[in-house]
Amino acid sequence: MSDALHYLDATELTGLLGRREVSAREVVQAHLDRIEQVGSELNAIVTLDPEGALAAAGEADDRLAGGCPLPPLHGLPIAFKDTHLTRGMRTTFGSPLFADHVPDEDELVVERLQRAGVIRLGKTNVPEFAAGSHTFNPVFGTTRNPYDTSRSAGGSSGGAAAALAAGLQPLADGSDMGGSLRNPASFCNVVGLRPTPGRVPRHPGDNLWDTLTVPGPMARTVADAALLLSAMAGPDPRCPLSLETPGEAFRVPLDSELNGLRIAWSPDLGELAPADPDVLAVLEPQLSVLEGLGCRIEAACPDLTGADGAFRTLRAHAFDLAFGALLDSEPAALKPSLAENIEQGRRLTPADLVSATANRSRLYLRTLDFFARYDLLLTPVSQVTPFDAELEYPQQVAGRPVETYLDWMRSAYLISVLGVPALSVPAGFTPGGLPVGMQFIGPPRADLAVLQAGHAYERATGYGRRRPVLAPA
Repeated sequence: MSDALHYLDATELTGLLGRREVSAREVVQAHLDRIEQVGSELNAIVTLDPEGALAAAGEADDRLAGGCPLPPLHGLPIAFKDTHLTRGMRTTFGSPLFADHVPDEDELVVERLQRAGVIRLGKTNVPEFAAGSHTFNPVFGTTRNPYDTSRSAGGSSGGAAAALAAGLQPLADGSDMGGSLRNPASFCNVVGLRPTPGRVPRHPGDNLWDTLTVPGPMARTVADAALLLSAMAGPDPRCPLSLETPGEAFRVPLDSELNGLRIAWSPDLGELAPADPDVLAVLEPQLSVLEGLGCRIEAACPDLTGADGAFRTLRAHAFDLAFGALLDSEPAALKPSLAENIEQGRRLTPADLVSATANRSRLYLRTLDFFARYDLLLTPVSQVTPFDAELEYPQQVAGRPVETYLDWMRSAYLISVLGVPALSVPAGFTPGGLPVGMQFIGPPRADLAVLQAGHAYERATGYGRRRPVLAPA
């Protein structure tokens, strides 16, 4: 094999497993060995069940030997995001209030992936209640970036991204409200897809009509992300906004000609999300790669008037709904930035919510008009490169001071509010070796087209093949 077992693509591993050239137990053991070697350096996987994983892998091998049909993710190990409920395994949400919480049910995305054949390794680290895009919490501490362990791995799916980059698992689940799949993917040189809302349904939940937070896949390649999406996606009657397209629609080859594709490039989303010069120095030369693939690129951006206010209002309202009771009962147990977001939600008036909803509706219609002229929009995923892991958030962006922990995330969250699919793909490195991701954004429900474009770019560049240098313990 050209690479160590723990760094093989998921699509390659499924082939080896299906042909019985390697067993599920061997695959799981290889990843457990890798976790033992470098896991403590990163703090990405915070709950680990090696005995349970090996037992499940043995059962998977037995089923295959017995002639049972092979599920699409047979034998692939995954540590689930620590905000996704896992039956019989603690789910802490990164909060001391839930440090010993063991759910009695699996979240729908966990249930679907296990039905598709994955082997549960454990849980990946998150910020407290997934609030923020830097992964640290008082239960487990800080997750470190594999490319520079003094830097942030991003968040809230930061543990998942770091584990992927370091070869601790071949696939990872995540979720994204304001960039929680895309930012850590950019910071850790992996792939993260925020699907169209409803593509991957959520259950259980108290707000069935929420479209800001969406589950989605992370992987080291676009093809692997599509494979994982195929097991996550598909309708569920308990989710009123879930899309009818079955997940199998994404289990297809992604090879596609980009010749003639109309692409808009916006480095700052109409001056609403200026990026640091070191980010743009990596991304702007990538436009010539896409032009070499036959794409027509113009400088353009949708009209995002009202997007910032709509996102922040709807996010604050969602945080009040989800965590308001905790703030009342355990105010000292919540980090100050989270408590302030909940308080912001409580200060909202009916007029605020009406305005945010109306603004978002107008944004959606303007977005449709924009994508009638362009097939894709390209932007930076993050406005900054991975920052000091000891900070809660970067202190300035593009020379401007950052006032709140959301300010540096506009390049991601302004896209969230549009209701469109957005893909983070590795796009190169700074001179100091820090990863930078390109954001491929498509029209609503064009998830497959976004994956195809990202796949073509990935194959033309190969940045995702650059591995971090980690010293075994």
